[in-house]
Amino acid sequence: MTKATPIILNPSDTIAILPSGARAGDDPLQLGAPLAVNIMPGHKIARVAHKSGDAILKFGEKIGVATEDITPGAHVHSHNCAFSDHDQSYQIGCDLDTARAAVPKVSPRSFMGYKRRNGQVGTRNFIALCATVNCSATVIRQAAAELNASGILEQYAHVDGVVGLTHSTGCGMSGMRDFGLLERVLWGYATHPNVGATIFVGLGCEMMQVARMKEIFQAEGQKTNLDHFHSLAIQEVGGTRKTIEAIKAKVLDLLPEVNKARREPCPASALKIALQCGGSDGFSGITANPALGKTADLLAGLGATAILSETPEIYGAEQLLLRRAASQEVADKLIAQIKWWEHYVEINNGSLDNNPSPGNKAGGLTTILEKSLGATAKSGSTPLTAVYDYGEQVTEPGFVYMDTPGYDPVCATGQIAGGAHMVVFTTGRGSAFGSKPAPTIKVATNDRLFEAMPDDMDINCGDILSAGISLDAKGAEILDLILAVASGEPTKSELLGLGDHEFIPWQVGAVM
Repeated sequence: MTKATPIILNPSDTIAILPSGARAGDDPLQLGAPLAVNIMPGHKIARVAHKSGDAILKFGEKIGVATEDITPGAHVHSHNCAFSDHDQSYQIGCDLDTARAAVPKVSPRSFMGYKRRNGQVGTRNFIALCATVNCSATVIRQAAAELNASGILEQYAHVDGVVGLTHSTGCGMSGMRDFGLLERVLWGYATHPNVGATIFVGLGCEMMQVARMKEIFQAEGQKTNLDHFHSLAIQEVGGTRKTIEAIKAKVLDLLPEVNKARREPCPASALKIALQCGGSDGFSGITANPALGKTADLLAGLGATAILSETPEIYGAEQLLLRRAASQEVADKLIAQIKWWEHYVEINNGSLDNNPSPGNKAGGLTTILEKSLGATAKSGSTPLTAVYDYGEQVTEPGFVYMDTPGYDPVCATGQIAGGAHMVVFTTGRGSAFGSKPAPTIKVATNDRLFEAMPDDMDINCGDILSAGISLDAKGAEILDLILAVASGEPTKSELLGLGDHEFIPWQVGAVM
């Protein structure tokens, strides 16, 4: 296949993708039907005639219906293809045997990580300043800025930095769901294996109290290194300036102890990797996402964990996951999450098809059904072993799912709170995303993006089309980089200093 050859992903597809685009007058499929308009790279043209109301198929699955008659060779996009209902008569577990056989047999691998006292393994060594409420955001930001500007951190080579985790809530929450989500996220970050010490900072009178979190999560048996777990309250310390100084003093006390950590060989089976995509385009489901799916399969073979999320962006493709659910219980939990989202958007006068952004559509994606089929390719082919709620601690190895919104920082915040050591983020339009304390690897879907944003992109998957690199080879390349980053190699987003402002816990309900 050359870069200009139209791509047909499944023999039953009624469209083909143009990897290099086409000009008016071209006849890419040699149908004797020259194009009436120029078509951008990654967009679709019809392989067959469609009557108005006919299903349009890509990946062998329905991505929408024709809103008018479409002639063979014509451009297929938002002007003539619309969102439609999808089949929800799920065949739970019908592909489970095939999925089990897809788990590859791979030799054990290792990385140089930090072994924590509670048995966890980290890939970074941060000191975290966690806000219990928005009222403490400023003192945390100011203390972190003054520490970073002082140069003191340069004396501690084994500390990756001080990260301020601030947010917009902590009070005024309308219900227990919001309250529980924020508790899970804050506790998950405070006790994350990439964190060597945590200081919680609050105002003092807020709803979100550290003592309550300790009581809840310790009762659930979640282990943490309480020797490196501290808290301050602005009202008790004596105001803004005194609290900033108290935070700085506590960090200076902690630095020598946190700096004692040393990297040592750790099994790759300990890794939990978040799968993420943003700024998707027509190449996402062809190059980067299926390549990352190969990586997810390799992680399963190593006994590690790959975490797929973004429930609004698997909508219409959830049947592909349910067919390889490891149990009815696992399937039921995912179906319940899908039903909750259908209700959630309805009561908020929205539609799950609102998800494809203008950039997604400019890149060739038309409906959420199409976007979801491409996004789900990140999950690979192995069994779906567990389904988790937002920010819930991930404990099962293999391919798992976590319920999150599609909005990248909110999604990644939940995945990291659940224990993800790093995020692998595919993008076709481009992204400036980064995250702390778990770093982000960014993967370009096409050569143009990789060349246009070299300071942001870690890996190029455009050569799957331009140079004929196999998906298996690219998946192995991504795994090699994951292990290198887990051992301390900085990602592009880390070199740019990204990740201090992408901590955004999901707020579901009304603000009171």
